Amino acid sequence: MAEWVEVVLRVLVVIAAFLVLPLLVGQTEHKAMAHMQSRVGPMYAGGFHGWAQLVADGVKFAQKEDVVPAAADRTVFKLAPAVALLPYLVAFVAIPVGPGLVGQDLDLGLFFVLAVMSVGVLGSLMGGWASANKYSLLGGMRIAAQLMAYELPFVLAAVSPAMAAGTLSLTGIVEAWQWWWLLWQLPAMVVFFVAGLAELRRPPFDMPVADSEIVFGPYTEYTGLRFALFLLAEYAGIVLLSALTAVLFLGGWQGPFEGALGWLWTLVKTGVVAFVVIWARVAYPRLREDQLQSLAWKVLVPVALAQLALTTVVAVA
Repeated sequence: MAEWVEVVLRVLVVIAAFLVLPLLVGQTEHKAMAHMQSRVGPMYAGGFHGWAQLVADGVKFAQKEDVVPAAADRTVFKLAPAVALLPYLVAFVAIPVGPGLVGQDLDLGLFFVLAVMSVGVLGSLMGGWASANKYSLLGGMRIAAQLMAYELPFVLAAVSPAMAAGTLSLTGIVEAWQWWWLLWQLPAMVVFFVAGLAELRRPPFDMPVADSEIVFGPYTEYTGLRFALFLLAEYAGIVLLSALTAVLFLGGWQGPFEGALGWLWTLVKTGVVAFVVIWARVAYPRLREDQLQSLAWKVLVPVALAQLALTTVVAVA
């Protein structure tokens, strides 16, 4: 009975984190972008600086009509938002926040998280194909091309700290992490972060949803709660990418007084990385498709391979 209670508690904590942290990132994006662009941003919902703006948006989406295009593949169209969102919830289970503070500590935790994150992209691809809209289909094809280009450097960069630590366990990687890794694993971290932005279709890699070209890409025909699920998936992906970057390259819970405040260090590092994701949206313009592919194959992949070679030499020596 005690084991079942522990399992239930871990599941509830993971679900609570999955529901709360993306909303915090979304609210931070609202306010941070507003200040960076010299405007006030949300100020009314909830009273104090519009803290309940995303809650109000959720209520608004719930009140909207759920429209399915007449020519759409109804089954695939309706399933797409869930396919885009649920993999991130599953991946949250394997992310360690502190010593022993993890939904499930897996020996192949890194492999599990990377595999599950790749499935989430299929939801947007399904939505683009099933909408029976040429703009949605074009957005879906851009997603497929982007996935094929950036999945390789994303995985190669993630392998580097795993090789250095000698384990695929995310907890093991944090425990093996040393401060000097910030220097010799820096190229891998940059590649991992940039490729992660592309995987999430975040600016400046938001060509699949380029509003000035293809309306809103694969999400053009979505309304109400289904559209809200795609937005929640985007923010959940930001949290997951930030947490994974903190665990692989920034030492996770390691820091002063980590015995008592380890979980806080993980959250702080995750928050800093998430802020950089938001800052990149404001600071950089959208790339062209040819620039996107050139960056992946001519820059990120060679840098990731060079980092792997360096990690191999250091690990063996």
